[in-house]
Amino acid sequence: MKVYFNNSCKICRSEINMYKKENIKDIDWIDITDNRDAEKETSKNDKELLRRLHIKENDRVIEGAEAFLYVWKRIPKYKFLYNFFKLPIIFTIFKYGYEIVAYFLYLKNKKQLKN
Repeated sequence: MKVYFNNSCKICRSEINMYKKENIKDIDWIDITDNRDAEKETSKNDKELLRRLHIKENDRVIEGAEAFLYVWKRIPKYKFLYNFFKLPIIFTIFKYGYEIVAYFLYLKNKKQLKN
């Protein structure tokens, strides 16, 4: 599984660094900052990649709150988050909350876009 994240965002980087410390061998952490390969691999442009967390697994690209579920499911220390946030009502709240936070992070970081 590949996880595409914005390493130039302090908040994003801090969170991903917590996950990286778990040394899960089947997760590749890909910085999307000025990364044309990430755009090709995901078929997303730089704006779309900057806007949300993305993962790619088995040729399927998943984004946003659902992508976090995939990450948490793979990391034993964080599997409790997967089990909690996958609950239908909790996931709906998480999904909308994530979109709000992600939008403000996008606004804060959009200066790094090429266009």
